[in-house]
Amino acid sequence: MRFRFAGGRVVKTGVAVFLTAWICQLLNWPPVFAVITAIVTLEPTVSDSIKKGIIRFPASAIGSAYAVLFISLFGNSPITYTLAAVFTIATCYRLKLHAGLLVATLTAVAMIEVIHSNLFIAFFIRLATTTIGLLVSTGVNMFILPPDYTKEILERIQSIRKKTAQNIERVFSKILRMNEDNDQIVKQSLKEMNKTFQKADSFIRYQKEEATFHPLVGTEKDKFKKAQLQLSDLRLIHYHLSNLINTPMQSISWTEEERSFLLHAIDMLVASLNNPSQFDPLHHQVTLKQVTALFWEDNEEITKNNAQHPTYFPPELIILYELLAIFNAVSSYYDKNDSHQKT
Repeated sequence: MRFRFAGGRVVKTGVAVFLTAWICQLLNWPPVFAVITAIVTLEPTVSDSIKKGIIRFPASAIGSAYAVLFISLFGNSPITYTLAAVFTIATCYRLKLHAGLLVATLTAVAMIEVIHSNLFIAFFIRLATTTIGLLVSTGVNMFILPPDYTKEILERIQSIRKKTAQNIERVFSKILRMNEDNDQIVKQSLKEMNKTFQKADSFIRYQKEEATFHPLVGTEKDKFKKAQLQLSDLRLIHYHLSNLINTPMQSISWTEEERSFLLHAIDMLVASLNNPSQFDPLHHQVTLKQVTALFWEDNEEITKNNAQHPTYFPPELIILYELLAIFNAVSSYYDKNDSHQKT
């Protein structure tokens, strides 16, 4: 996945740099500023390229203007570099042109070295070369190897699904087998999953923005919709696991038979998430009904024994409630599944 993403970006950067430099040489303009603009404007999506390009153009104009101003006042000197950089950064920051701050500053300080006369003409040439860089990089991003993040999203969801199976096993091993040794491992794993979800969300955002210029159609569109829903189901599972790991557990009063049944139910969940072909809808629903029955049985018994404290939730009910929620989330996940994921 990373190779495909990086490889496409490298190819498009090379094409954008070549076309930008070639056009500038045809016009007998220095290509360096246009090339810099083309490189930094090549974003993950066409939409980002356009949005940031709109910001980078005025930012570059500001940098060029300051370079021309301070060259005319102080010539090619250290104070010129300093003032051009400082004033460009301050102005871009004040005008909230943050996406263009770097390229504007680079343009400002680079211009000082190459401008010696005709300052007014040099200023407009810099604006023209910046425009060339923006237009070329955006065009390359749109027409050459258009971004398509569907495969990356599906691969990331498969990875999250398998890590979710590991986390279910770790959390319930800690609870049911009283295995406190993996407590820190579980907490760290759940924390890392938040970053994984954020990365998947970024790819989904990229694909949504890209759909404005390259709409998904047919099965690809269906896959993308299902991927978003499945990611939501996996996130819900981790939410309930986090509830369990952060809930103080007291002594659990289940019998060995009940504990054994719950461990079997957990093993079934883990197996189905590790390998979709192991998911049996009928068996899953039967187990879900049995866990539900145990929940209501424990609820009734505990309510009788705690009549004076009706708002008290013992660990057994908390565990069963979260487990039922996880069962339902897994059912929802596979309701959206199709043949392309059962591999």
